[in-house]
Amino acid sequence: MQNTQEIEKYDQVDNLENIIKLKKEFGESFYLFDVEKLRMNYKNMLTAFSSRYKNFIIGYSYKTNYLPSLLNEMSNLGAYAEVVSRMEYELALKIGINPRKIIFNGPLKSYEDIALALENGSIINLDSFYEIEIVKEYIQKNASKHYKVGLRVNFDMTTDGISPLQSGVKQSRFGFCVENGNLEEAINELNQIGNIDVVGLHGHFSTQIRSLKIFEKITQELCNISKKYIQNTLEYLDIGGGFFGDVPKIMNIENVPSFDDYAETICSIINKEKIYFKNEPFLIVEPGLALVVDTFKFYCQVIDVKKNRDEYFVLVNGSVHNIKPSISKKNTSMELLKVNCDDYQLKKYNVVGYTCMEKDYLMIDHVDEIPKVGDFLVFNNVGAYTIVLNPPFIKERPPVIAKLGSEFKLVRKREELNDFINSNVYIF
Repeated sequence: MQNTQEIEKYDQVDNLENIIKLKKEFGESFYLFDVEKLRMNYKNMLTAFSSRYKNFIIGYSYKTNYLPSLLNEMSNLGAYAEVVSRMEYELALKIGINPRKIIFNGPLKSYEDIALALENGSIINLDSFYEIEIVKEYIQKNASKHYKVGLRVNFDMTTDGISPLQSGVKQSRFGFCVENGNLEEAINELNQIGNIDVVGLHGHFSTQIRSLKIFEKITQELCNISKKYIQNTLEYLDIGGGFFGDVPKIMNIENVPSFDDYAETICSIINKEKIYFKNEPFLIVEPGLALVVDTFKFYCQVIDVKKNRDEYFVLVNGSVHNIKPSISKKNTSMELLKVNCDDYQLKKYNVVGYTCMEKDYLMIDHVDEIPKVGDFLVFNNVGAYTIVLNPPFIKERPPVIAKLGSEFKLVRKREELNDFINSNVYIF
């Protein structure tokens, strides 16, 4: 937690007196980032995998949450930086990440992006044939060195005719397709260059179910493809991300795998297959949500409670964008911190936000004690994508306070007008 402003120390995060003090300091809504929880999540994943396979790398997915203090923690814990754009690549460098510990993925890379990654010795996974043309052009100008790249692979993930991919899409749009020969063609083109090796395969698939069967299939397919095409040059197998983290009971998801479950499934396959390769490959995973989702809580104060016809609406100083940037209709885990001593009624109610959008619902048809004005609502498991996909829409973005033991530090200030309508960017 570097370059942060230290504030007064409090004993317990959920102590109402402490929350009121934080509210006086930072306003009626804020995020609380639990650093110790992040460290525990990372340690648990690292132990689960490295105890089963020694050549193991965690590449933290920057796009999930790129709060600088969180990235510093990840770096100090030993994580690589998994980035998908030049902006994220430069952020990793600014954090102080060794370029050789940057994994550069993503479908859109310019000549300058690829040149920078090759010059720095970063792990780079190519996604399309246009990137191979860029590599060819770069190597023609820099033929004195030997280079290494990986390829993102695309293969059929359907089971019994059903696609597990997000939003129900039938096939992934990313990577080089195995079935139509694109992957083989890509490898042949790169091999013809002469001073470059294909040393890794990247097999990330964004799925809805995050099951063990998904990772079993990905791992086995990557091993099979590696044996066929890059048996002697293989240095790493990148399984990607998409693991479950902590799942609140309110989401009604059954049979959620643990880190040990994922590790046992993936590592058992690689341990079986590693004998076929010239060198024992590194296993790379790229978790985002699994490491950070339960490390953030969002605190907001109740501003008003009203009844329209037969429905109760609880207005808070927050928005659905603060807790569910995808505007999902699923309710997340929520707690009520009471500041009132009055009696509370057990009723069904909705929690709504400050925007002018009808769809700004933080909770829908929630049955519990109806909050009162001045109470706080605490939304759990909001560490994934909320920071990066939270727009400065109608109201400024709230501050982020990091908690480590009994110490609290401000790690992102509440925005002001010039932060999101910046005169250095906008033309007035």
